[in-house]
Amino acid sequence: MKKVLIMLITTFMLAVPIRGWADMAEGDMIVTLGENLTAEQKTKLLSEMGAPEDVQIVTVSNQEEHQYLGKYVAKSLIGTRAISSSAITMAPKGSGITVKTKNINWVTDEMYVNALITAGVKDADIYITAPVTVSGTAALTGLIKAYEISADKTIPEEVKQAANQEMVETAKLGDSIGDKNAAALIAKVKEEIAKNKPKNDEELRNIIDQAAKDLNVKLSDKEMQRLIDFFNKLKDLNIDWKQVSDQLNKAKDRISKFLQSEEGQGFFEKIKQFFIWLIDAIKSLFS
Repeated sequence: MKKVLIMLITTFMLAVPIRGWADMAEGDMIVTLGENLTAEQKTKLLSEMGAPEDVQIVTVSNQEEHQYLGKYVAKSLIGTRAISSSAITMAPKGSGITVKTKNINWVTDEMYVNALITAGVKDADIYITAPVTVSGTAALTGLIKAYEISADKTIPEEVKQAANQEMVETAKLGDSIGDKNAAALIAKVKEEIAKNKPKNDEELRNIIDQAAKDLNVKLSDKEMQRLIDFFNKLKDLNIDWKQVSDQLNKAKDRISKFLQSEEGQGFFEKIKQFFIWLIDAIKSLFS
């Protein structure tokens, strides 16, 4: 097991008047701070983020953490204080989503990107951090809410819940089959659902089973059923699958450059092949 979930960010309460996304320029930032941070911790995190003095700030409450995570993780694991924080910076139009983290030890960058795309977030540079090491599970809800405020856009509640559930399910699956494999499996199944929605559980099970075989991983009966239950919910939601395809496509150049780098060359061959597959799959979406 990974380290236990501490206090993480979920949703946000407006702390100062926030301009609409249309009034924001490339490079503008919104910062989220846990309400239980000390004054010293807030100052250090703002400095770490490189936040300007007039940065727009929203505050995170522990009550909101429980509201959005209570269905997916034990209440005892959410904790009683909100301390995690994040910075969301407006990226150039068409650039896609990037995520960087510090002191996050369970949820990976890829998990955040996948879930944020499901929620409809686009063209944003995101930094997630905390003054102590945390698992990072609850951060997604806060990020979605902050984006929703900045974009003057209402994301349906059921889509927010699905994105949170997706990240939690992926992280849990990563404990048994590996983080990269878990993120790859979820992405592959979503791609298949986008091309042709399964008509029943048997078709969905076949899609998941084939994705697992492609990645050379074995799922337990319990893991398979959890994935079937989740994807049945996801496929019937009002998700903009064309935007999902577009945001994945925006990541193509970044993925390609990474694979050509010294660090990328050191990756396990199976993971490298997954990213190559993902780039090809993006091209075929809705073709």
